[in-house]
Amino acid sequence: MTFLIRTIDHTATGREILRERSVDGDTLTIGRATSNDIVVPDLAVEQHHVKVEETDRGRLEMSAASNRDFTFDGSKRTSVTFDPAKGGALLLGVYTLAFSRESDGQVLVSVTREEKEFGNRDAVRGFDLASAMPSKRVAAWIGVLVILGAFLVVPIWTNLTREEKQPGAYDADQVMWDASWSTGKLSKAHHALEQNCEACHVEPFVSVRDETCLTCHKDIGDHAGRDRLAISRGPFPTGDALLWQVADAFGKEGPEACTTCHTEHEGAGRMEPAAQQFCSSCHLDMDTRLTDTALGNAHDFGTHHPELQALVHHTLGEGETKRVTLDGKAREEHGLRFPHDMHLSKTNGVARMAGNLPDYGEALVCSDCHRPTDDRNGFLPVEMESDCESCHSLVYDKVGSTFRSLRHGDVAAMRADLIAMDRAPRSPITSGLRRPGEFKRGGRYFLEFGRPTQNYIGITRALSEGGVCGECHVPTTVGGEATVMPVFQRSSYFLNGRFDHEAHEQEDCTSCHAADTSSSARDVILPTLATCRECHQGAEAIEADVPSTCAMCHSYHPPTFQRREDAPVEEQAERVVRLSSRRKGTE
Repeated sequence: MTFLIRTIDHTATGREILRERSVDGDTLTIGRATSNDIVVPDLAVEQHHVKVEETDRGRLEMSAASNRDFTFDGSKRTSVTFDPAKGGALLLGVYTLAFSRESDGQVLVSVTREEKEFGNRDAVRGFDLASAMPSKRVAAWIGVLVILGAFLVVPIWTNLTREEKQPGAYDADQVMWDASWSTGKLSKAHHALEQNCEACHVEPFVSVRDETCLTCHKDIGDHAGRDRLAISRGPFPTGDALLWQVADAFGKEGPEACTTCHTEHEGAGRMEPAAQQFCSSCHLDMDTRLTDTALGNAHDFGTHHPELQALVHHTLGEGETKRVTLDGKAREEHGLRFPHDMHLSKTNGVARMAGNLPDYGEALVCSDCHRPTDDRNGFLPVEMESDCESCHSLVYDKVGSTFRSLRHGDVAAMRADLIAMDRAPRSPITSGLRRPGEFKRGGRYFLEFGRPTQNYIGITRALSEGGVCGECHVPTTVGGEATVMPVFQRSSYFLNGRFDHEAHEQEDCTSCHAADTSSSARDVILPTLATCRECHQGAEAIEADVPSTCAMCHSYHPPTFQRREDAPVEEQAERVVRLSSRRKGTE
């Protein structure tokens, strides 16, 4: 059997709205619960009030599904059997369900809601809650006034009457209820200003100004001069130019303002860096507008980026640096001789020596000598005392139980120490043992400091091309005296970029730096652009292991800190002591 449910509703103007749907089955359930076939939303109706079933000969049997009765054709019943062809009306609350049979055999159930008249309406209204409340219109106006007072009048009044406060001051917020104007939480960088809106919003209805930002960020570096920024960006399209004119009318600074890139109230977390499009709008074809620029055009790291360049010392013995392209052939003249492949071998004599020392493993690894800086973007200079002396000892004498070591890094002091040695010949430290090879008497590394003449000869021999010092240093002569070339080490090779080694700790050093195959310290064993692109592609690259934006490696504001290689001598000495203590476990 098919039941055709027809619901009849009325609009406020009295127009009827008909909705029809069909229910197939021999049973029809009626009640207030939404699981019924016909839902009657009246509190006088039970959740499951009536059940209608088909019987023999096309008749319908209606029975109460609960302990409540129902009204059918004006009589209260708990069950009734009727012929739908003759019709019948079920009354539940204010709803009437009229049953009839259509010509096609379907049973039509018409559901209508009746508005009952309660007699004297004015008398009844006295018992309504609405009689003690204002009308909807009055309540709406009261709500509008409350909102205006709480969120507009009070903040504006307290802002106009507050005490003068310097931008960036960490004082209590003097403006009341101004948090309602906030569009979101501040980032972690500005979390301390969460309840201090006036620290940045100095003037009401005026955008945050650059001078306000600079009260805290005093040492921030400018990306470039404002005039060069405007030229490199080029003219705005008509639509963008119009928008900036509108923004200027409301007190917002130009496109070079701090707030153009640094948007706040975007949620508590890390402040999002500028999008790649912001950078490429200038750098895509910047050389057509800034004809004097030395920078290459860049748009996307995966598809349009110049080859990486490193800042190296290009002249032996001089501290001046220049940028070279990392094409696998870059060289640096920093004054050291150091074969990486020999020290990283797992089978040669260096490996055997490392295995016999308590501070190393079975062979040397990169981290035995290279230690990252605090920012993890570079490495501390390698120090003789903390990194090399475990294997390359500078002990030259023993007096009683005290060993005397040469002062590394000061050739004049080394020369004076050797010349000032006692002239009396010394008995050997060990007896019955002879040193082999080039360490034997008369060999390359043998020095007998028993006589002053031998002292001078030993100094000259040590500082020669094939001497002990010449193993790691480049010998030279200054004023007729033998010495070595100055050594320059860099902690960062990139002038306009940074590299976070902490984010790459899961990689082996040699996967990017070919140190295990480098036989010369002059090799700049930094990765090429192609090596980086094995994992890093542009910001929109779908198949990239690491989609990379410009801000991942570049900072819009150039660093103003002092580089470690330019640090004072006292700071370098302190660092040497700290590293030496760390190696010995006494820090």
